[in-house]
Amino acid sequence: MPSRISEVLSGAAAIAKGMGTTFKEMLNPTLTDLYPDAPPVLQERYRGLHVLQRDENGLEKCVACFLCSAACPTNCIYIVAADNTAQERISGGERYAKIYNIDYSRCIFCGYCVEACPTDAITHGHGFEMASYDTSTLVYRKEKLLAPLPAGVTGRFRLEEPVLAESGH
Repeated sequence: MPSRISEVLSGAAAIAKGMGTTFKEMLNPTLTDLYPDAPPVLQERYRGLHVLQRDENGLEKCVACFLCSAACPTNCIYIVAADNTAQERISGGERYAKIYNIDYSRCIFCGYCVEACPTDAITHGHGFEMASYDTSTLVYRKEKLLAPLPAGVTGRFRLEEPVLAESGH
């Protein structure tokens, strides 16, 4: 019998301890985010929507190397490459991503694509509002992923006549 009484007393002590913690927390002021009235405070390392970066001239950093697509464990990145021409350059490399899509219904925000990119063209931004009832709207195209252009920059380098290399060394 003494063991049964000690079990009841230890159980009652545990309940009293838990209720004490609850009452103590009830007296503390509540901390609530004011979202959506105020923007949330996100940590610097937050992995939000991807951003395709541009260089200082406004050209796309992506050179369509397909490393981000290969590193993606869910195969949510789709790229079609095209060659830059002598008259018009879209990126700093020989090629650029003509089509760059990310299917966010499959993306797990692991960051492997960011780590695999040799030109730091793809990064995680702080965007998080992408809820949708239709999964077809979760396929983000290159135009939506590209970082905005700086003021006064077109994002394309166009030559009317190709520049020929000089033959003498």
